[in-house]
Amino acid sequence: MLREILQAPAPAKLNLFLHVTGRRADGYHELETVFQLVDLCDRVDLRVRDDGLIRREGALPGVPPEADLIVRAARLLQAESGTSLGVDLALDKTIPMGGGLGGGSSDAATVLMALDRLWGLDWPAERLAALGLRLGADVPFFLFGRTAYARGIGERLEPLELPPSWFVIVAPPVMVPTAGVFAAPELTRQTEPLRIAGLSRDDRVWQGGNDLQPVVLRRYPEVAAALSSLKGAALAAGLDPARARMSGSGACVFCPTPTEALAGRLAGEVLRSEVGTVRVCRGLSRHPLGSRQVG
Repeated sequence: MLREILQAPAPAKLNLFLHVTGRRADGYHELETVFQLVDLCDRVDLRVRDDGLIRREGALPGVPPEADLIVRAARLLQAESGTSLGVDLALDKTIPMGGGLGGGSSDAATVLMALDRLWGLDWPAERLAALGLRLGADVPFFLFGRTAYARGIGERLEPLELPPSWFVIVAPPVMVPTAGVFAAPELTRQTEPLRIAGLSRDDRVWQGGNDLQPVVLRRYPEVAAALSSLKGAALAAGLDPARARMSGSGACVFCPTPTEALAGRLAGEVLRSEVGTVRVCRGLSRHPLGSRQVG
């Protein structure tokens, strides 16, 4: 039976700050961060199948189907739920790969949320989040679906209210592998936490920094050039250049602005430096598919 295709958005995220506060015995790092959704989105097309097959349509350069997080997410949910249904998946990729914007994790979360509905599972938020964590540390945040203060490896999430913002995001022409950054011997791993839980204003958010940024700037001159250009443009526009920083493990850098008009001016300045692809994005307080917030 031919079923209707659901077109589901998968938004990118920014880490407004990112502190590495410790290292666990299992090799994972303890983190403190604030996750902010933005309206830069991939799109996942899903069509339910009655025969139980899970197929990815189309190619994603460098990512075979068996390694693709959207396929892995669908197969994991199918196995854990015991459903006899399957799905055809297609991914329209817009979020830069290797950019620190969480594209793959967001795609996986969107598949979990969409299939939970399409397959009629109606899983509780906690169960879906636990499944998402098996796919990646950022997946629970996208399932949480709103601005969040995060600890642990990123899975301990608390809602956070921040003022509306626009962001200029610069993607330099390089991909940064996350594992290599976290393995760097010079990485700071004992940053004192800010402990901003419960705050409803953004003053303390911007007191933090990104502990991964110095490692990436030394190793990737393209990222250093993009950040330097963004900081210079921010200063010229009367903004605090210290708020221009890298997201996640890079390579993308960003700067917040209070208005779309100011973001446009900033983007125009950075474009002239030709350091990468420049986008103006609106911050989102909620996921386009809705929040799965627990509690």
